[in-house]
This record gives sequence, C-alpha cells and structure tokens, in this order.
Amino acid sequence: MLKMMTFFQGLPGQQTVPGVPDLPRSSQKLPPASEVESEASMSEASSEDLVPPQEAKGAPDRDEEEATKKKKKKRPKGLANVFSVFTKGRKKKGQPSSAEPEGQPESQPELSGPLPTAEELKADLERGRLEAARPLLVLERELQAAAAAGGESAEELVRRQSKVEALYALLRHQVLGLLLRPLDVAPERLRQALAVLTEQEREDRRAATAAEAAGGSGALVSARPRRWLQLWRRGVEEAAEERLGRRPAAGAEGLSEAERTFLHMGRTMKEDLEAVVERLKPLFPAELDVVAAYAESYHRHFAAQLAAMAQFELCERDTYMLLVWVQNLYPNDIINSPKLAGELQRLNLGSLLPPRQIRLLEATFLSNEMTSVKELMARALELECQRWARDVAPQRLDSHCHSELAIDIIQIVSQGQAKAESITLDLGTQIKQMLLLELATFLRSYQRAFDEFLERGKQLRNYRANVIANINNCLSFRTAMQQKWQTQDLPGHLLGPLSELKSHGFDTLLQSLFGDLKPLFKRFTQTRWAAPAQTLEEIISTVGERLPEFSELHDCFREELMEVVHLHLVKEYIVRLSKRSLVLKSAEQQQQLAGHILANAELIQSFCTQNGSPATWLHHALPKLAEIIRLQDPSAIKIEVATYATWYPDFSKGHLSAILAIKGNLSSSEVKSIRSILDVSTGTHEPFKALFSLIKVG
Repeated sequence: MLKMMTFFQGLPGQQTVPGVPDLPRSSQKLPPASEVESEASMSEASSEDLVPPQEAKGAPDRDEEEATKKKKKKRPKGLANVFSVFTKGRKKKGQPSSAEPEGQPESQPELSGPLPTAEELKADLERGRLEAARPLLVLERELQAAAAAGGESAEELVRRQSKVEALYALLRHQVLGLLLRPLDVAPERLRQALAVLTEQEREDRRAATAAEAAGGSGALVSARPRRWLQLWRRGVEEAAEERLGRRPAAGAEGLSEAERTFLHMGRTMKEDLEAVVERLKPLFPAELDVVAAYAESYHRHFAAQLAAMAQFELCERDTYMLLVWVQNLYPNDIINSPKLAGELQRLNLGSLLPPRQIRLLEATFLSNEMTSVKELMARALELECQRWARDVAPQRLDSHCHSELAIDIIQIVSQGQAKAESITLDLGTQIKQMLLLELATFLRSYQRAFDEFLERGKQLRNYRANVIANINNCLSFRTAMQQKWQTQDLPGHLLGPLSELKSHGFDTLLQSLFGDLKPLFKRFTQTRWAAPAQTLEEIISTVGERLPEFSELHDCFREELMEVVHLHLVKEYIVRLSKRSLVLKSAEQQQQLAGHILANAELIQSFCTQNGSPATWLHHALPKLAEIIRLQDPSAIKIEVATYATWYPDFSKGHLSAILAIKGNLSSSEVKSIRSILDVSTGTHEPFKALFSLIKVG
C-alpha cells in the first residue's frame, strides 16, 4: 500500500516520486456526542444498573420476601430483572433479544409489580438506568389510553404528558449519549442503548399506524414519531465532521497545510472505520447498518472538503494532491484497504469529486506537469552549456568522459510519468506520449546547442574532452530510453538528433587526423603509384599514433569512430585511383597495379579490424576494383562490374569510367559496352551504406 507521508514529501520541487505508507493506527477513539453524561455519572449508572429498584430503596418486608421466593422461578425479581434484556444484553435459547426487533410483538408491554411513578423513573434515568425505558413506555401508553377514554380533563392530560416528555428527554439524552461514544462504552451497556433505540423506532411505527386508523383525532398532540434513529444518524454525521475537521497534529515536515489536512482526514477516516467494522458492527443490529452510517457520513464530509478546495484556483502542488487523493489514495488505501474493502465496496460511496471536475483537474495537471518538465529540461541544458563555456573539464567515469545531462533529463521525464501514474495508470499513458514529444524537442535543442559549442569552443583547453563526453551522452540517452520504455526500436524523432550529434562530434574529433592524412594520400598520384606500399604504411602509422586520443570514448563509440576511419581510408584510396592521372596500356602493368591494390587493401582491412572497426561491408571495395583492373576480357569485366554493383549500389557509370580509364588498352566501344551493364538492375546486398556517393568524379 502507498505510503502517505513519503508520498507528500515527494511533491513538486523535491525531485522525488514517492510511495505512500500504510496508515498507522492511532490511539484516538470515536468522539462523544455534543450531549453526553459525565464519566462520574456513567460510572455510577453502570455500577447500579443491575440492582433491582426494591433493593435500591430499602429491604422488602418478610412477606414480600417470601412471596418473591415463591415466584422466583416464574419471573425475574425487581424492575431491573424484569427487563433483563436491557441489562444482560442476551437472550434465552429460542427467544430474540430486544436489539433484534423482528421477533418482538407490538402489543402492550407487560410489567410485574406496580408501575413506577414518574418521579421514580426520573431518578432511575438520572442515574443512567436504561431499564426505565420499558415502564416509561407503559406510562406513555396509559396516557394515550386515558386520552382516548376521555375521563380526564385536558389540563390533567397535558400535565401528565409534560412529565412523560420530560422523562423521554432524559432517556434520549442517556441513549444517544451512549450510542454516540460507542467505543467508550462497555458492550453490554451499548446493547442496552441499542435495544431502547430499536424499541422506540418500533413504537414510532405503531403510533403512526394507530394515528392513521384514528383519523388524526385525539385530545393530545402526539409526540411521535420521535425519530431517535434520525437523531443518532445526525449525531454520527456531526461526529464525522468534528473528527475530520480537527487541526492536524504538528509534524510532517515538508508538507503544506492542505497536504497535512488531507493526510489527517485520510488517516482518521481509515482508523475510525476500521474500529467501526471490528468493534461496533458485531454489537449493532443489522438493520441499523452502523458501517454504512459512519462510512457515508465520513465520505460526505471528505468529499465536501475536497469540493470546497477545488473551487479555488489551485497551485500545481495542490492540483496534484487533490487528484492523488481522489483517484488513488481514497479508493485504494481506504475504500479497498484489506480491513474495509468487504464492507465499503457494497456501499458504492462513489468518487470524492464528480467526473467532469476530475477531468478538468487532470487536464490542468497535465498542462502543469508538461510546463514543469519543459522548464526543468531547459534549465538542465542551460547549466550544461555554461559548463562548456567556462571550460570545465568533464567528469571521468571508468576512464571515460562523462556528463550528467542524460541522467538529469531522463530523471525529469521519469518523474513526470511516475507522478501521472501515481494518480492513475491511464493518466500515465496519456502523459507518456506528451513526454516523448517533449523529449524529442529537447534533443533537437541539445543537438543545436552542441553544434554551436563545436563552432565557438575550439580554443578551449577541455574542448575535445567535452566533445567526447557529449558523444558518450548519446549512449546514456539511448540506454535510458530503451529501459524506460522497454523497447529496442526507438522512434526516429528521438534517435535522429542523437545520431547527428554523434556524427558531428566524430567529424570534430577526426578533423585534425584527416587533415594530416590528406598530403599522404596525394603521394599516390604524385608518384604515379611508384611506391604505394610505403605510402600506405606511413598513412597507417599516422593513424595508429593518433588512436589513443579517442580512448575516453565508450567502447561502442570507439568502434563506430574506427569504422569512420576505415571508411575514410578506403574512400581516399579510391579517390586517388579515380583521378585519371594513371593510364596503363599493357596487361602486365595493370596486373602489377592490381597486386599493389590487393596488398594495400589487406593492410587497411587488417589494421582497421584489429583496432575495432566493424565495417566488414568495406572488405570487397578495393579487392573487387583490383580484379576489374586485372581482368582483360570485356565479358569477364562485365560480370565483375555487375557483381560489384550489387555490393555497392552507389557505384555509378562515372565511377566505373574513372577506373576503366586506367585500362589504356580498352577501346571506346568496349568501355561503352562495359558501362551498359550498370543499366541492368541486379539487386543489392542489405544493408546499403554510402561509399561512392561520397566520392566525386569528373
């Protein structure tokens, strides 16, 4: 279950996305009603409620005692024992208790012995003796009978009725006082109060039926229905409002006032309802549905508090808090908590806010969160650019140049999605697509900022190290995105900016090396290929000396960079062959040049492969050209050209003409015939990478 305290400590501005703890139990109990008797009086009542009235007033005389002994097995002794259902809270086998009205007749209640006077009943009620409820009911019935008979004056009837109503006021005070602080009351005492309430509800129904039959005539105005059940429910409502409305306890550092308030309300509601389910439900009659009474009251007040807050213009933090309570904490941690789910699910309490208001809050949350994500990303990039401009050396991690930018950005994205998912999974799905688009926008901004740094920062001491750190960042971004969205196939709008950033970084790192190689490659044509082996060895040696400069790249990027070097060596070699400065008329000369090309190709391939180049697709580039130069039969040359075109689809007629120009013994018609083979599509080997499209020919 989510952890509430930790949850709110992770609200916006604290860069954590939390879980929420099990709501801890508190020692507080359900509150007393506004009208309750003092602890002293209740202690007195509970200690005397099993004492028969005769014993309380004095010892009976011997005749009464003997008579009582004779009747002991026929009926209980004294007023308290006569109505033992109120004091014992239990029933004889096969007989229903007073708290279970289904089996009770609705006839005139019977009493053994004389009916107590109003003064005696008043004394009993003031001492908290609920046994007085039954004789009070008899007194009320007698009054009704006297009024119906018409033998007494109206003044006398009103006087008697005022006494009865005063006694009922005392009884109501006692009964509701117990029912509205049920956890402070002994179970037997609570059962007594419930029995009285149940009997009063039954009497309300009987009186209503009698009044309907009588047609509303009578000398007295009926005081029924008394509606004590409604009063109890209203008291429960007030208790819920009082409990939830208390000021939250101090503590919970880092929480706003609203967050502390709702945390208090959630804890209180959960703990109170658990107490109702565990301790009150077994005591209350099923028809009172005590769980529903409390749950609905707490729900209404909780919903009213949220609705009142939702009317105001909320800050980002409070909008998020409301949604978390409405969509997550309330339904999951309270309604569906292990101890309450079985009871509360049947009540269909519903949501704390109406659907339309929830949708508006969700739209506001998404807008707020995307604005926040955009601002946080922009700030992270700004700080990174400031470090470049100040020539701050990048961190080293496992001997590689390292930047925290990718970690910061992915954390911002992850927190945005986690916050939405902490409301609902559906909201998490909605924000995911928005975050992907915002991430793509950020990556384009990042790539543009890096390009500006490449142009402006060339004189900085840590220029190359920061270039390497940003190339390494591409791996951090790619890996994090693959893990975050659990896919190896990231969309092009995410990978595109990273690929461009990496490519521009490689170009910058290799610019100096390629500049050093340019005059060496020119020697091939300047010496008319007189000593190609020595020239190439010098080229390879120069590259080898510069490779340690790239050691702080991640291994995968060092391999990619070596592939770029491999491509450059092959491309520049072909450029020199295509200069048309060398024309060989004899087959022997052509075969000798082909042998040099094969040897050079093997050296390039061996060196690049040993240093990590994965470019196996370049292995055929020079050997196949050597074979075209070596062959003399036009038909065989055609076959070789056709094969070559399948390996390198960007090998054009212009490139072919430049190579055939070396073969000075071919006629124009033969050259034309060989060139025509490129008009025939022979298919390509996948994947296709550019080689000859990088080579310009005259």
